[in-house]
Amino acid sequence: MGKVAIVVMLITLAVAKPIVHSKIEEPKEVDEWFHKVRLGLAAEKVTKLHFYFHDIQSGKNPTAMRVAQSSFTDKSPTLFGLVNMVDDPLTEGPELTSKEVGRAQGLYGLAGLEELSLLMTLNYVFTSGEYNGSTLSILGRNPVWHPVREMPIVGGSGVFRLARGVATAKTYSFNVTTGNAVVEYNVLVIHY
Repeated sequence: MGKVAIVVMLITLAVAKPIVHSKIEEPKEVDEWFHKVRLGLAAEKVTKLHFYFHDIQSGKNPTAMRVAQSSFTDKSPTLFGLVNMVDDPLTEGPELTSKEVGRAQGLYGLAGLEELSLLMTLNYVFTSGEYNGSTLSILGRNPVWHPVREMPIVGGSGVFRLARGVATAKTYSFNVTTGNAVVEYNVLVIHY
């Protein structure tokens, strides 16, 4: 029985491998890549991305969960000290049913005493197309009531190794009752 389970598992992994193909390489290939960059043999590229971020806090399948809060959070008009962990879908269009291009995984905390603003610490994990398996890392302030917010891209992996750039966010929709939000992102990233 145990041998059959192992064979089934190996076959499943062999079949699934192309589906979850990653741009992540072995250490030797990464070292060779860095050598090319250091010698100036790798050219910088600019990539523009556009997608929608779905922060779902309610319903049957929430993608954002409260994981911590301070003793002061419930008394704060800005919910200071609240921290949410997320695995939010990234889609081509504003509808949740549009094609998923990735996931926003990480956390955000409400960090403003005077203004509702988030500290965003997220990885955009791309799950389809030419960026499948690659990530972009965001670390920055998101003052959610501003019409347009700008956050830095501080790194990446896969095809976005050594990435730097800017992500701009505009709220597409926000439900005050449920807390669910759809945010439009435009990303400009420089990478090799």
